[in-house]
Amino acid sequence: MSPDPAPGAVVRSAAEVNAEIRALWSHPAVPLTTLQREEYARLLAELRRVERGDMSTAA
Repeated sequence: MSPDPAPGAVVRSAAEVNAEIRALWSHPAVPLTTLQREEYARLLAELRRVERGDMSTAA
């Protein structure tokens, strides 16, 4: 499970996290590397927290 962000950490919007998720793939037919899959899982967890409202977005 991904750790929660540190107190005072800058929280990104759902749009910013989605953009980073989309940027992981250079082409839909190209599979992700192991490191990219780990990053994808971290980003999905972050996106779920943002969408649930567990974090407030940075001003």
